[in-house]
Amino acid sequence: MSFINKYIFVASMALTLSAGTMYAQQSSSSSSVVRKGGADSRKEASSSTGVTGRMQQFFEEPERSDADAQWMKIVYRQLDLDNVKNAPLYYPEEIIDGQENLFRIIMRLLASGDIKAYEYLDGREIFSDQYQINVRDMLDRFHVLYTEGKGSTEKNPKFLIEEADVPTNEVLSYYILERWELDKRSNRMRTTVEAICPVLHRSGDFGGEAVKYPMFWMKMDALRPYLTQQSIFVDDDNNLPQYNYDDFFQLALYEGDIYKTRNLRNRSMMQMYPDPDDLKKAQDSIQNYLTTYEQKMWVPSREEIIAAREERERAASGDTIAAREEKKTSTARRSSRANKPARAAKAKKPKESKVSKQSSATRSVRRRK
Repeated sequence: MSFINKYIFVASMALTLSAGTMYAQQSSSSSSVVRKGGADSRKEASSSTGVTGRMQQFFEEPERSDADAQWMKIVYRQLDLDNVKNAPLYYPEEIIDGQENLFRIIMRLLASGDIKAYEYLDGREIFSDQYQINVRDMLDRFHVLYTEGKGSTEKNPKFLIEEADVPTNEVLSYYILERWELDKRSNRMRTTVEAICPVLHRSGDFGGEAVKYPMFWMKMDALRPYLTQQSIFVDDDNNLPQYNYDDFFQLALYEGDIYKTRNLRNRSMMQMYPDPDDLKKAQDSIQNYLTTYEQKMWVPSREEIIAAREERERAASGDTIAAREEKKTSTARRSSRANKPARAAKAKKPKESKVSKQSSATRSVRRRK
């Protein structure tokens, strides 16, 4: 009996030890995965920009296929920073309390090699590695002072630009590339900013009017993870920064004139409409066409048709009443003008008769004497 009890005890201990070993192995393996993942996440988050790979994947939109679009329009728009609505892109000129303007963010990311930029081809934008700009050549071309950054290599160059050497006061406008498209699946108009281009305004050595120098194009999808980290306020009434730069473009809080639309001859609006008045009319016509395109697609409901008919009838009746009143007023004016000469003539006749009577009476008396 004692032998059986010893056997049972030994077997139970063996089972307990094996179970404990398996649990220890599982816990150790799981903890190593967590530590590894935690180390990777900390490594990703320890970058100078604070943007992780997961954040970049979140903001990267899948490639769009033209098969999903029923209609599309590519529009080039110019954002002048003198405009009050576009002022959040320019101010503050210097870094204040960690806040910096858009061009400083772009130059910092470009100098550190965190983002790519592409050549400005004047209406033939191609965002491929073949047209990726050489940052060193670009800095030399626009006379921006720089030094070699830490960890710079020939394949992955990095540059260090002092805050005072960033020509933020000369970037007085931006070009943006808008894509207006009608999605087949949702039957909705969608507007996105695909790319942005800072424009330098520089005068010559002898002064004169400033010349515009478009610097490079940057894809907005690549910029979005960094733009979300900079909070801004969009007007002077509310000093609480409730938006960021990504919201500024996603919500279309900017304002700018259309200077070009994609066309076969690759001509700008100014080339097609040299006269300023014709240019303004063409810009307004394109803007109105874009904003009302979605509304023209839908058949109005019964209530909308009735409301529109009542509005037309009300306007017609108002015009009729106004025409009647105007007709009465004009008739009264004509009658008053026609009566004035007759009254004057009637008033003059009695006077003439009195004078003639008096003169004739006096003459007759004198003759008698």
